[in-house]
Amino acid sequence: MSKNFEIKKTVVADIKDKISRAQSIVLVDYRGLTVEEVTDLRNQFRKAGVAYKVLKNTYIKRAVDELNVTGLDEHLNGPTAVAFGVTDPAAPAKILKEFIADKKKMTVKCGIVDKQVIDVKGVEALAELPPKEVLIAKLMGSLNSPISGFVGVLSGVLRSFVYAVEAVRKQKAGE
Repeated sequence: MSKNFEIKKTVVADIKDKISRAQSIVLVDYRGLTVEEVTDLRNQFRKAGVAYKVLKNTYIKRAVDELNVTGLDEHLNGPTAVAFGVTDPAAPAKILKEFIADKKKMTVKCGIVDKQVIDVKGVEALAELPPKEVLIAKLMGSLNSPISGFVGVLSGVLRSFVYAVEAVRKQKAGE
């Protein structure tokens, strides 16, 4: 095998590894960005723990085919950059949404979440998700709610009992 083929195989394996480890992936068409804008976007991604790479469509196609991800072929045309959300699944979508709203130069092609391809509206919905900490707090609040209600009912019963005992005491004392 040629050295060039081995290099391509290594690149595809690297992409496959990144896709496997990522919680979410967003593919974008980055045409029209200046070097300064791309550098700014990469810095934002780096701060959020998102890997961002410009990749060849054929390499992406080979990697997703090996991972049995279907429905991506129609989106693999033109220049493609990929944002891999490793730690926070919503981070790539949120950063790109803000960046695109500010610069109005690049477009989202699609996304991948749990090895399922999502369209542009799905990526926008992902960007609208509240932070993980807020979701956990809401979950904990809803789990705590029945217990709080039960404690409230018990304290109400106890309070009523205390009022009844006090009324009986006052009646016997002649007050």
